[in-house]
Amino acid sequence: MIKFNIRGENIEVTDAIRNYVEEKISKLEKYFTPAQELTAHVNLKVYAEKTSKVEVTIPAAHITLRAEDTSQDLYGSVDLVQEKLERQIRKYKTKVQKKRNHVATGKAFETFVDLTPTEELDDNNVEIVRTKIIDLKPMNAEEAVLQMDLIDHDFFVFTDAETDATNIVYRRGDGNIGLIETK
Repeated sequence: MIKFNIRGENIEVTDAIRNYVEEKISKLEKYFTPAQELTAHVNLKVYAEKTSKVEVTIPAAHITLRAEDTSQDLYGSVDLVQEKLERQIRKYKTKVQKKRNHVATGKAFETFVDLTPTEELDDNNVEIVRTKIIDLKPMNAEEAVLQMDLIDHDFFVFTDAETDATNIVYRRGDGNIGLIETK
């Protein structure tokens, strides 16, 4: 069963909104076992230009689902976010199944390692505009790439399950995957 943590910014979360969000996001329960305890963190925002933003994050044991949508219709955004999360789950399940098939046939995934120098930043122009706290879960590089693709980011920080080191996978400009390993 999914527990909900629904928060509103510049909007009062009414019972109608709460019930609609819970009804739509609860449809994802069919993809999880009943024993799994999930918490959906839902953030609803309304901006001055009358647009609504819906963000949903569901951390699970081996996957973090995250989707957002901004539109003129709050309820429409909830529908689209639910569809995005469902696509992420199906995509993850497909990739996991393909990985199992590759392992069963003796084919292994390759990890691409290519470290490229970055441009130096002028210290006077650096401004941190957002801070995120993440839970580093032990996994291998292939699982980290799956996570990166699911949350639709260009990089993913994780703890290597074998070495217990903090590593980063990232999408390079040429579309390939890079891995940064730490000592």
